[in-house]
Amino acid sequence: MKTENSEYRVEMTGISKSFGVVSVLEGVNLRVKHGEIHALLGENGAGKSTLVKILSGVHQKDGGKVLLNGEELNLKNTHEGQVKGISVVYQELSLVNDLSVAENIYLHKLGANKFWMNWKKITKDAQELIDSLGFKIDASARVRDLSIVQKQVVEIAKALSEDTKVLVLDEPTTVFDPTDTQKLFDNLFRLKEKGISIIYISHHLEEIFKIADSITVLRDGVDTGCLPVSETDTDSIIRLMIGRELKDLYPVRNATVGAEPIFEVKNLTAKNNLVHNVSFSVKPGEVLGIAGLGGSGRTETAKLIFGAEKKKSGTLILNGKEIKTKTPVDAVGHQIGFVSEDRKEEGVFLPLSIRRNISVTNFRPISSRLGFLKVDKEYENVLDLIEKLNVKAPSSEVNVGNLSGGNQQKVALAKWLSVDSKVIIIDEPTRGVDVGAKVEIYNLINEVAEKGVGVVVISSDMPEIMGISDRIMVMHKGTFYGELTKDQFSEENILRYSIGKALKTT
Repeated sequence: MKTENSEYRVEMTGISKSFGVVSVLEGVNLRVKHGEIHALLGENGAGKSTLVKILSGVHQKDGGKVLLNGEELNLKNTHEGQVKGISVVYQELSLVNDLSVAENIYLHKLGANKFWMNWKKITKDAQELIDSLGFKIDASARVRDLSIVQKQVVEIAKALSEDTKVLVLDEPTTVFDPTDTQKLFDNLFRLKEKGISIIYISHHLEEIFKIADSITVLRDGVDTGCLPVSETDTDSIIRLMIGRELKDLYPVRNATVGAEPIFEVKNLTAKNNLVHNVSFSVKPGEVLGIAGLGGSGRTETAKLIFGAEKKKSGTLILNGKEIKTKTPVDAVGHQIGFVSEDRKEEGVFLPLSIRRNISVTNFRPISSRLGFLKVDKEYENVLDLIEKLNVKAPSSEVNVGNLSGGNQQKVALAKWLSVDSKVIIIDEPTRGVDVGAKVEIYNLINEVAEKGVGVVVISSDMPEIMGISDRIMVMHKGTFYGELTKDQFSEENILRYSIGKALKTT
């Protein structure tokens, strides 16, 4: 019988799930109390997303039980889950780009009871909901015109537009700066006070200790532990996640940094003026970090360089010679690579295999003079990158759309790291990637730098940007506000430049 007096809002016991011959979950247990923030942790491919999709009705379990307030659930689809009050914000955005923010938020209710819609009221309600979250987004704006941070906020607002009892957040802060992250946390604490149960999936372990009450850890489809946050620490969680200790998150860099710049940007300005008078340089073997708050122009700068956005003015210089990048094809022709922060829309081809995704940017080295693919060479290159990045998949022929979000990110990286680039720009390199895989990515970035490539890394994760960079440039309101050398690295200094303040003097 259903009872609000059950100790647990959600009980998932003995959950098993296989896809064909591949077992994804084996006897997994997850118990979440009323008004609790419960962290669900594990490496990429550990089964977190599959477990959540069973809870919400996307997938049907092969074995086990799911209880909500003591009542057994056998959901056939997500609509049934929403009716029960289960809302999920997935790592991969599911918005309709050509609809407005308001239409996306209330898409599930459009036309439900009437032949015509009160668009003014829908937009007003959506605006009030977004404003209540503390973010500035125009509810009448087209989703296509929003930044990825704003899209993430719309996804959260969409979930909260329901009569939510259980809210699941899958990597919600991967594109958030510290200010936006704190806004989200403040909202979660308010929801918790209202008795809403929150399942929080994140690879940012420091977040877990700030907001979570309890933790369940998955490894290879099995739950390896459930315990209160107050009774554990980061090292213990990592051991449960990966089965070993992780001694060095940020590997020692051995690259020799050149004396002269390999790539220079001078007075770069966008036609839309979101970026103006941006100038910087990167040397061969150097990892240059770009930091800044959301909306500061970091991603827009990368897209201008790569030819994915229109320039108003500015000069690009590669190896001492001016180059033009009016389109991404031009940029690739000049051996400039770009890993986008939005892997679903711009990073990978979801319907294509891992092999085709990795090879698509680098046909020349694996082709004959007549243009035929050297299949053996292609497989050698692809399998080498799959091994280096530890992409979890049965084979290189698996479609990327069937991979976990973190493994999709690895493929997006591998696609460009296989190219003989002179400069590579990586926007949010470890978005949605577990702590063990981060080390693999950092090692690969170091390996690329050791080949004399100029590497530019954009990241919202301040420990990460400090851990892997030789220098950090900080953006504020569309331009570079300050530069930090290694001895000046600190979260305080990055934040001060991010909000347009000078560094403190000793």
